[in-house]
Formats: sequence, C-alpha cells, structure tokens
Amino acid sequence: MRNIQPNIMHHPEKESNRDKRIKIGITHGDLNGISYEVIIKALNDNRLFDNITPIIYGSSKALSYHRNGMKYHDFNYKIIKSADDVIHQKVNIINVSNEEVRIEYGKSDPVAGKFAFLALEEAVKDLKEEKIQVLVTGPLNKHNIQSDAFDFPGHTEYLAAKFESNASLMLMVKDQLRIGVVTGHIPLARVAESITSQLILQKLEIIRDTLVRDFGIEKPKIAVLGINPHAGDQGVIGHEDQEKLVPAIEEAWDNGILAFGPFPADGFFGSSAFLKYDAILAMYHDQGLIPFKTLAFEGGVNFTAGLPIVRTSPAHGTAYDKAGQNQSSPAAMREALYLALDIYRNRLQYDELTHNPLQSGQIQDFQQNRNNKEPDEMKRAED
Repeated sequence: MRNIQPNIMHHPEKESNRDKRIKIGITHGDLNGISYEVIIKALNDNRLFDNITPIIYGSSKALSYHRNGMKYHDFNYKIIKSADDVIHQKVNIINVSNEEVRIEYGKSDPVAGKFAFLALEEAVKDLKEEKIQVLVTGPLNKHNIQSDAFDFPGHTEYLAAKFESNASLMLMVKDQLRIGVVTGHIPLARVAESITSQLILQKLEIIRDTLVRDFGIEKPKIAVLGINPHAGDQGVIGHEDQEKLVPAIEEAWDNGILAFGPFPADGFFGSSAFLKYDAILAMYHDQGLIPFKTLAFEGGVNFTAGLPIVRTSPAHGTAYDKAGQNQSSPAAMREALYLALDIYRNRLQYDELTHNPLQSGQIQDFQQNRNNKEPDEMKRAED
C-alpha cells in the first residue's frame, strides 16, 4: 500500500512545505471497542514519526486506561489544548470533553456514542481550518452515536454533508484491491430502486478521478458488478442490468472511462477476474464488502473518495467481542495511516503538476501507468 514516490522536479519554494511531517487527526471512535487498542499499537512504531505527527481526538483518561490494561506502560503521549500546539516525534491527544468517562469493554453505551461524536466534530473543525491535513477515524457504533447532531448512517454520509459534497463514494482498499459501492448504508429492499444509470455513471467518474489523482494510475480499468444474480442473465433474472448498467457503461466509455461489465459478482471473485482491474464498482454494500473483507480483512482500509479532504479508516468495526483482550491486530489502523499519508502527498504532487504548464508533461512520470495496451480479454464485454 505504500506508494513509491516518483522522481519529479519540484518548485524550490514549495519543497520545504512538502518535507514537513503531515499532521494526522485520529478520532478515537467508540470507547468500549478496540479503537484505543489498535491506535496505541499502530502508534507504538516510532518509524511513523518520520512522516507524520499524530493527534488523537479523544480522552486522555480513556487512553491511559486502555494503555494500562494492555500493559503498554512505555507508550507515552502529550496532552495538548490545540492542534497548533503539537509536539513532533510524540503522540499528541486533545481532550474533547472534561467529563468523566467510564470504560465498559464490549458495551454499547450512549455516553460512548457522545464521546465518539465530540471527537469527530472537533477533528472535522480542525480539518476545515487546516490545523490538520488528513483524518483517520476510529470505528464507531452507528447506533449509539445517533442524536439530533448526528443523524447519519455512518462516517461517509456525515463527512459528505460537512464538506458539502454530493458525490462521495466509500472505497475499500487493500494493496491493489479497491472496491467501491454505488449504494452504501441503505436497506437491501431499497437498493434496486435507488440505482440509476446516472448514479452509476457518477460513481464511475469518482472512481476514475480518485484512481488518477489519489493513486497515480493513468488509465484505470474499472469492473462493474451486476445488480441481479448472473447480471440478470440477459433479462431472465430481472431487467435492471440491461436497462441501467449497460447504458451507464456505454456512456462511461463515451466519456473516456474504461468501464467493463456488468459481471456476475459470484463468478467474478471466484475466478480471480478482479485481479485484472484497478478498481471494482459493486452495486450495494454487502456485494462489495463481503468479498473485500474475506480477501483483505486484516489490513483493509475504508477511504472516502470524492471529498475535498482525505479521510481513511480501518475497515473493521468496533469489535466488541475482542475489546479489552489485547488480541486485536493494528494492521488496518496502520495501513489507514499510511494510505492517508500517501493520498495526501499524491494529491499535492498531482495538483502541482496539473496547474503548472511547465511541468504538465511530467504527469505521465508521476502516474503509475502499468500497461498502455489493452489486452484482448479486457475489451468491453457484451455478455
């Protein structure tokens, strides 16, 4: 997942800015889950501090409680009042509330939901004010966080509203495996009626743009999964695939997007066909996330594409069943930190090149064009 940074000539006056460590805001998520455990384990690697300055938005008392329970007594941190006061080479934490907090491992508690929201709200405020450069969110409980202030199915929808984005997409990432979904956190009964050709095209545009700008892929190839079993079997099992997906894919090609399909989802993953594509667009949540978490659960990352800011998160949830046992892997949290850093740097470089006519010819050196020739098996499928 670590991108190899390209050798590009930079403006000298901008070089010093790029060399600065990136301030990454980390929200603590649900107090009673595994968030603090994976945050502590991920940040216990001092090599991270060569590139980032971490700022946890949460509770120093909760952090201390989890640290002591894990017996990570050598894990040190600095309490700061503002992101302006960060100490480099240290773990920083901002207390989002002065209230007493009680940790009850594995329990869904409205108080934990309140603290999760306060951390998210404070981090987003600092992100808007550019006090931090990127955001990594710890897993929260989508039920206990609900309130008048947070009436969203999850992080993705909340951040889209906060940054006034009508075109965001949940993209699950693990190395070269990237899966986005057309419909996110909605009931399965509403999926078919919610999908339109225009919505599919919009999501394809988001994926194409993020693959080019955020991942450095010049001509990304995107696979589109069908809505119905066997992608409808040419109308035998529903007409949605022929009536909605096929026109969207054709229009995508007209717009220069290399979209392929629709593919039956079961055979697509079962035959390893997904390895031929730079990203996959699934139609609904479980269609994309079940294969993703089966293939990449340990180190998977959730990236919100289409936003003006960079936000990642470990792909797992609160894991109440593991909370307090010191058994959770920090791999996904660590990869979320690295991916946020990579994407932020890629955006800086790409935007600098595209806005500078003297360097625009170097974009191809920046982008990771792995294959300029389209193989025969990748041609637009008709069945």
